[in-house]
Amino acid sequence: MMRVLLTHNRDLLKHFYGYRAVDELKKLPIELVMNDSDEPLVGDALVRAAEGCEVVISDRLAAGPRAVMSKLRGVKLFTRCAVDMRNIDVDAASEAGILVCNCGSGYADAVGEHALALMLDLARNITRDAERYHAGDDAHPMVFGRQLAGAHVGVIGYGSIGRRIVDLAIAFRMKVSVHDPYARIDHGAVDAVDLDTVLATPDFVVCAAYATPQTERMMNASAFARMRRDAFFINISRGILVDEAALEHALVTGEIAGAGLDVGDGRDQQPSLRLARLPNVVATPHSAALMIEPSEFQALETVEQVKAMLEGRLPIHAKNPHRIGGRVAA
Repeated sequence: MMRVLLTHNRDLLKHFYGYRAVDELKKLPIELVMNDSDEPLVGDALVRAAEGCEVVISDRLAAGPRAVMSKLRGVKLFTRCAVDMRNIDVDAASEAGILVCNCGSGYADAVGEHALALMLDLARNITRDAERYHAGDDAHPMVFGRQLAGAHVGVIGYGSIGRRIVDLAIAFRMKVSVHDPYARIDHGAVDAVDLDTVLATPDFVVCAAYATPQTERMMNASAFARMRRDAFFINISRGILVDEAALEHALVTGEIAGAGLDVGDGRDQQPSLRLARLPNVVATPHSAALMIEPSEFQALETVEQVKAMLEGRLPIHAKNPHRIGGRVAA
C-alpha cells in the first residue's frame, strides 16, 4: 500500500490544509502519515518522517533543498501545497528520480479582492480614520480621499491574480494599464504598456508579477522615482520584488504618496515592521490568501495528484516529468 506523508503540523493543518482534504485522502487506498506535532518538518526531520513513503505532500515550511532530496529514499512524488516552490530544488529532485509538483493559483479571487481593499483603504484613509475613532477623536476631517471610479491603476503582471485585479478594477470603472512582457494582453478595456508607462502614469501601481530572477528587486529606487508623487504602490506578490530600503526612502521623502503591502522581507514573507509603522502605509501580515476557499482548493489538488499516482497517471502541475523518464506509477 502506498504511504503518503502530509508534512503540515497541527497549526498548518488547521489553517492551511484543512480537514476536508484529509478526509478525502483517507478515502484512498493509502497509508497516510501525518505530522502530529506543533513543529515544522525541516531538514533531517523531514527525511526521517518520509522514510518508507512514496509521496510527500509538503507545506511551505517543509523545504526540499538538495540536502533533503538526495536523502529521500523511495519517494516518487514531492508536491508542494502552494504555487510558490522556490525552496524546492527541482534539479536535485530530478537527479533523485523524484517528480515535483505544485498547486494552481486557487487564491486569485482572494488576493485580487485584497489588492482592491488596500487601494480603497489608501484612497479613503479608512484605517487612519478608524484608528482616530478608536482613540475617541470624532473631529470631522476636512481633507477627504479619492474615489476609485475614474482613477488609473497600473498592474505589473498579468497572471491569474493580475487578471483578477484587472477585472475588479474595471468593475470599479477604473482606467487600467498592464505591463507583462510574457503575456498576451488582448482585453479591449486594458492598455498594454511598457514598464516606464505603467509606473509613471497611474494613480495606483499594483505589483502582481511572479517572483523570478528577472523580477527580483524590480521595484527599486529608479522605479519609485518614476512614479507620480501622489501615486500609491501596492504589493500583493512577493517581497523579493521590492527593494525595501528604496521603498522606505520613497515613502519617507514623499516621493510617492503611500503603500499598501501584504508581503515583504519580514518574518514569513510579511511586510517589514519598519515599513508597517509608517503613517502612509497600510500593511497586512501576508494574509491576502488566508481564507478557507483558496486553501481548500490547493489541498484538494494534492488529493487529485495522489489519485493520479495511484492510477499511474501524470499528476497535474508536474514540473519535471521529462527529466525522470515519465515514471509516475506507484
